Amino acid sequence: MNDIKWGIIGCGNVTEKKSGQAYNKAPNSKLVAVMRRDAAKAADYAARHHVDRWYSNADELLSDKEVNAVSVATPPASHLDYAVAALKKGLNVYVEKPVTRTSAEAEAMAGAVKQYNGKLTVAHYRRALPMFLYVKDLLAKKTIGDVRTVQIRMWKSIRPDLIANSETNWRVNPELSGGGYFHDLAPHQLDLMLYFFGEPEKYHGFSLNQSGTYPADDHVCGEILFKNKVVVNGSWSFNVAESQSTDLCEIIGTEGKISFPFFGTFVSWENERDKQTVNFTHPEHIQQPMIEKIVTYFRGEGPNPCPIEEAVTLMKILDAFTGKDK
Repeated sequence: MNDIKWGIIGCGNVTEKKSGQAYNKAPNSKLVAVMRRDAAKAADYAARHHVDRWYSNADELLSDKEVNAVSVATPPASHLDYAVAALKKGLNVYVEKPVTRTSAEAEAMAGAVKQYNGKLTVAHYRRALPMFLYVKDLLAKKTIGDVRTVQIRMWKSIRPDLIANSETNWRVNPELSGGGYFHDLAPHQLDLMLYFFGEPEKYHGFSLNQSGTYPADDHVCGEILFKNKVVVNGSWSFNVAESQSTDLCEIIGTEGKISFPFFGTFVSWENERDKQTVNFTHPEHIQQPMIEKIVTYFRGEGPNPCPIEEAVTLMKILDAFTGKDK
């Protein structure tokens, strides 16, 4: 395949800085069309980002003769339908996280990839960031020995500062998002656990709505046992005092510890011989390293950096933590 010519379905906030401009900055890649149901907003986005064409109807974008890859950046409720429609047309697909609302929808998407012999990658883009590649390298080198336990704590106030503002706050509407802020943030965290530690053996958890502020659960707890005997414990609460906000992952081994925030810019580690903190600067467009890998994959020049099958596993974990597997 020659250059990857992108069309975005859902050119909202997530595409303004994180991904949209990166499609033009990655080698052999260009953003040629965007779609949003609000025609005025679609036209405004295209004008500001110098995109050739805009649409207010997804079918029209999918029928654009120049587009050969589609980025699905809508709320999760429509991910499955748009991805399947794109795959039917023989288009490459990049889907924002969470890939779907439930594992059943994710499995349906995986089935469509197989049925249409298509290429689809999920936007777990932290896999490609230098900061988390550094953690993966520390683990591979056994800097802290054999990993025994991982503790994840994500505690935020009722209005988390990590969440982009939106007119409808769809992230706390389970019909649109699949859950609440847990479904928005935890996929990044738990996907990295899969990326670091491989295949899980079993997992369980529970969730509840403590504050009653919105329809979605605002407190989630869960545990994962990986086949390599690593144990992960996670706690997510989105109703604590602002002063108690926490974003921390601690990986504890037989010889030391690695600590980092999932949404920060440093990694600290210590063992019996040394102790270091390494600071990182994320790319201007945080999805660009992942997009570059995806373009390589779509062109047939490299592996899939995050296949749908791995996202299915992730969604099964989310379902187990929030009781949707019952």
